[in-house]
Amino acid sequence: MDKICRQYVDNFMSELIRKNPGEAEFHQAVREVVESVAPYIMQYPYLREQKILERIVEPERVIMFRVPWVDDRGEVQINRGYRVQMNSAIGPYKGGIRFHASVTLSIMKFLAFEQTFKNSLTTLPMGGAKGGSDFSPRGKSDAEVMRFCQSFMTELYRHIGQDTDVPAGDIGVGGREVGYLFGQYKRIRDEFTGTLTGKGQYWGGSRLRPEATGYGACYFAQAMLATRGKSFQGQTVCISGAGNVAQYAAQKAMRLGAKVVTLSDSDGFIYDPEGLTEDKMNYVLELKNIRRGRIKEYADKYPAAQYFPGERPWRIPCDIAMPCATQNEIEKDDAQHLIEGGCYCVTEGANMPSTPEAIEIFHNAKILYSPGKASNAGGVATSGLEMTQNSIRQRWTAEEVDEHLHRIMADIHQACIKYGTEPDGYVNYVKGANIAGFIKVANAMAEQGVV
Repeated sequence: MDKICRQYVDNFMSELIRKNPGEAEFHQAVREVVESVAPYIMQYPYLREQKILERIVEPERVIMFRVPWVDDRGEVQINRGYRVQMNSAIGPYKGGIRFHASVTLSIMKFLAFEQTFKNSLTTLPMGGAKGGSDFSPRGKSDAEVMRFCQSFMTELYRHIGQDTDVPAGDIGVGGREVGYLFGQYKRIRDEFTGTLTGKGQYWGGSRLRPEATGYGACYFAQAMLATRGKSFQGQTVCISGAGNVAQYAAQKAMRLGAKVVTLSDSDGFIYDPEGLTEDKMNYVLELKNIRRGRIKEYADKYPAAQYFPGERPWRIPCDIAMPCATQNEIEKDDAQHLIEGGCYCVTEGANMPSTPEAIEIFHNAKILYSPGKASNAGGVATSGLEMTQNSIRQRWTAEEVDEHLHRIMADIHQACIKYGTEPDGYVNYVKGANIAGFIKVANAMAEQGVV
């Protein structure tokens, strides 16, 4: 980066931090994008004159609200709810809802900012948003989760709609929670629309939606691996997480010939040197999705597996790493362990799971590395396909959805190649994804005037 671009980035970030103090995750997400797009912005004066980037980092709307609910003991509980509507230049706001104790305004803004470019990359007409609450469904009864979801939606309903803002699930918000949220929305609005995605199969949901993020990450990894004449066949894969993304990334990687050896949750990780099988994956699906148990139970069920409490799986030697849990889960030392363990491909299934220091190590080692905004876009892409099916009152087959998903991930990969190929031939997927996503949003904003 030349001196002029560096000065632009430093000045921009200094002002952003001044206006948004204490929002470390948001600062991190913005810096990554600004460093990628600064050289592009320097080439086109209208982008600076119209202050496109300054407008993109400012949410169009931030909604923060109280969520009171009553637990099973009859005690009143109060949580905080959020919806950050970041950018609607290319379509209605679209992004998930996260229920987790770690949720803050900074995390909501970072996720909404990332979502804007991720949605742009899909080529579907969707803007960027994110929402959630510091409520955690873990350890709560179905009745408590239902009462919380109903209270949450009683405020949120006035800010969303199928042509305004279409939420979906995220961490802590699966099929159960989407069902409760949708039921309350329908009850209040007295209408049945496609206002939420991730719905049940028999009331407006799309086939393959639970699988989409994990499958899409594998399709993206396939495309990356092919650039080096490789595939999943015979490769050892470490995956973090045990939710939808991790489950179906593991399932698809296995079906493509890989040996998946790890899964994790917030308590620790399991390492199965024999590799997961379809039967073992069925057990994980039942454990996490029905019994809502902890991943350590896997090691009780399968004696060959080891459980490591309080640790992440990145010290296990592997060829391919797929972080599918949460933000900043791969730190500098983790990245170094991966490189030393023979990892040559990191495909992000979560949002911003690698720290800047870790990403620098990946780039310096010239391994294949894809940011979440590119490789985990399969989930929101299939949500967009669900919106289309709802609008035309049709339901596509799993094969039709999978075909669309595969094409979208291939198109995102090609966009990254186009804008991210360095002079030495190395593909910087971070740069490629950021520039490709930015161009579409920036041009739409420029053409729509100062709004």
